[in-house]
Amino acid sequence: MSATPPAGTVPYLDVEELFGAPVRAGASISPDGTRIAYLAPWRGRLNVWVESLDDPGDARCVTADETRSVHTYHWTDDPGLLLYEQDTGGDENWHVHRVDLEDPGAPAVDLTPFPGARVMGLELPSSRPGKALLHLNHRDPAQFDLCEVDIATRVLTVLAQNPGQVAGWLYTPDGELYAQTSTAEGDIELSRWSAEGPRRIAVFPGADHPLGVSPAQLTPDGSGVWIGSNRGTDRTRLARLDLATGEETEVDSHPELDLDTRSTVFPQLPSPLIRHRRTGGLLGVRYLGERQVIRPLDPHFAEVLHALEGLSDGDLGAVSCDESGRRWVASFTHDRDPGATYLYDHTTGRARLLFRPYPHLDPEVLAPMEPVTVPARDGLALPAYLTLPVGVEPAGLPMVLLVHGGPWSRDSWRFDPLAQLLANRGYAVLQVNFRGSTGYGKSFLAAGIGELAGRMHDDLVDAVDWAVARGYADRDRVAVFGGSYGGYAALLGASHTPGVFAAAVDFYGVSNLVTFLRSVPEFVKPQLANNWYLYAGDPADPEQEADLWARSPLSRVDAIRTPLLVVQGAGDARVVKAESDQLVEALRARSVDVEYLVKDDEGHGLVNPENAVDAYRAADRFLARHLGGRPGPARQGRGA
Repeated sequence: MSATPPAGTVPYLDVEELFGAPVRAGASISPDGTRIAYLAPWRGRLNVWVESLDDPGDARCVTADETRSVHTYHWTDDPGLLLYEQDTGGDENWHVHRVDLEDPGAPAVDLTPFPGARVMGLELPSSRPGKALLHLNHRDPAQFDLCEVDIATRVLTVLAQNPGQVAGWLYTPDGELYAQTSTAEGDIELSRWSAEGPRRIAVFPGADHPLGVSPAQLTPDGSGVWIGSNRGTDRTRLARLDLATGEETEVDSHPELDLDTRSTVFPQLPSPLIRHRRTGGLLGVRYLGERQVIRPLDPHFAEVLHALEGLSDGDLGAVSCDESGRRWVASFTHDRDPGATYLYDHTTGRARLLFRPYPHLDPEVLAPMEPVTVPARDGLALPAYLTLPVGVEPAGLPMVLLVHGGPWSRDSWRFDPLAQLLANRGYAVLQVNFRGSTGYGKSFLAAGIGELAGRMHDDLVDAVDWAVARGYADRDRVAVFGGSYGGYAALLGASHTPGVFAAAVDFYGVSNLVTFLRSVPEFVKPQLANNWYLYAGDPADPEQEADLWARSPLSRVDAIRTPLLVVQGAGDARVVKAESDQLVEALRARSVDVEYLVKDDEGHGLVNPENAVDAYRAADRFLARHLGGRPGPARQGRGA
């Protein structure tokens, strides 16, 4: 690593260096320990590649998607068969495809070839070799049945047909069925499902679990479920729920931290439970505060964990092992050295670096992401992260407030390409976990109930005031930037507190809470009781509809004078394009400065690298114009 550059000499990072496709990423080891699979570019899209570990250099691309990058794949118990998931144009109608690694010329096979259907919750249980369990709405778009597909023969069997109120299924090794439903009061009920009718096993308060009980994974013998529980405590710990008695017993807990349940929102992130590949046994548990803490629950894994954590000063990310537990592939989360991936052999104790996804990025040129605490006006402590430009005096800087999505999510210590882009341009970057964010206890979560456009937004304004008072930020040069809920927050900044922000950037954000909640997919609506309806309101109730409208940026569109950039995916199934269209049309009718970029082949997020590069180049130019950071070179975008 080179020395930290002195002030004024920090190399300029092009947007493509940060948002282009990685050289390699997302590696995992095969069950027999002889190969790795990973994601790498092929014809401009990320696809799955496979390479020998003992004879590297024979890498070959085993998927062939030229339209949309592949991000999720799975080894099966047959080392010759691999599965991957893909949607169409960002519509989130995920299909499961099979690849035959022993027949390179054979095309991928769609195991769920039902137009408009969506797969959720794919599992490959060790107790059912050759089979995949999945939730599939091929019969009724609003209802997910529990299905099993034979990976080799493609035969799909419906194990349980959804009668209309089941939100999720569990299927034990001996064939017993359990279902998760919601009560009339909004609580979450787990019941044994049989021909005699459902028998209640346990009930969880819905308000304590806005995204459902997570994790919820069967123990290997099927006699219990490992769950994330906050029953009787503020923190979420790991417990075992006995499926015969309904008794809940603690398995593990941390005195200060919640389980790391970010994978509930972002399935590509590791599960909080680290499990043995062959047996399904519990090896370790992830917790998350300012940084990650892993508690090993297995003596062998404790030795492995000690060795792996010595490979990097980052946090252990995705980790996989062969069925013997000898060979391990591990990647690391790091603010300035993202995704470094190693092969470790526990028998020999040797390790070697397999790859760095972005080898062109010098960690010493990138900016550290530092945990800080921001006090809210009512005294609530708000965990946050501050990223300051390298080689620049951190005083009176232009600043960008980055707001996370969800809102039932959280910011965490990691490599954030957007934060790095902004810091490279000379901006201070502040990311605050406002009340209602997950991962800080259920009281912190519940503090967001009823506070959209209220105290949740006050927390963001208080964060700006904190940065100004500390001398980091120039009050007249602060922008707000976010995607999804963060986009809604950016629009609130422009409409509800227009004097605070000099510019706003909205990526696929909600402009009207009423139309947003009425346009979500039908299968989502039964799950809204404990999140959107509880925290914001139900548009079916006239009084709540009026309140939702008052909390919507569109209701105060006449107050918007802040320059605004809006980015939208045309195929977005969560925040539909009409949310952005109606806002932009209203602003243009008033001649307000608004830029609008639409990507026809994207959904709720920017998956294809050229779209991300275009969008963030537009944001780079926009912020330079309104905040005075050092701009990137003008380039021609690919879509509008």
